[in-house]
Amino acid sequence: MGLFDKLAGWLGLKKKEVHVLCLGLDNSGKTTIINKLKPSNAQTQDIVPTIGFSIEKFKTSSLSFTVFDMSGQGKYRDLWEHYYKEGQAIIFVIDSSDKLRMVVAKEELDTLLNHPDIKHRRLPILFFANKMDLRDAVSSVKVSQLLSLENIKDKPWHICASDALKGEGLQEGVDWLQGTSYVILL
Repeated sequence: MGLFDKLAGWLGLKKKEVHVLCLGLDNSGKTTIINKLKPSNAQTQDIVPTIGFSIEKFKTSSLSFTVFDMSGQGKYRDLWEHYYKEGQAIIFVIDSSDKLRMVVAKEELDTLLNHPDIKHRRLPILFFANKMDLRDAVSSVKVSQLLSLENIKDKPWHICASDALKGEGLQEGVDWLQGTSYVILL
């Protein structure tokens, strides 16, 4: 999209804004990922668990993202559905080293996908199989199998192996999300 981005800039077209829901279980790395996606001068040094939700913004060459970083603690997951109508894309983060809670992540994903505000919409879903730097981490292919992602037929989705602390795998995911969201918004 390089040429299109330049053309849009020359024509003075405003960047389109995408509202993204960042979901996943607590301690999966959602806030760390969002922090790494911000410009380096806006990044926070100390990441603390999100209580409720926070709103962050970052830009790519053609889109402006407003990200709703939702707490993944059990008592806050019921709040996710109040933001589904506003969402235009989803980032779902999985701790790929936490095999015990992979079943819980799958249950939450299934609940999300079957919610009336999500079910019949063609929202792009970016999955980050995070914490790939940990010894017990399973591959993104295995995460995909454990979450039965192959059953998602009505929404574009992509999974990236990531290490949020180092920023590895994040750009690949954002590039996919940018391209997919841009096409859907047109």
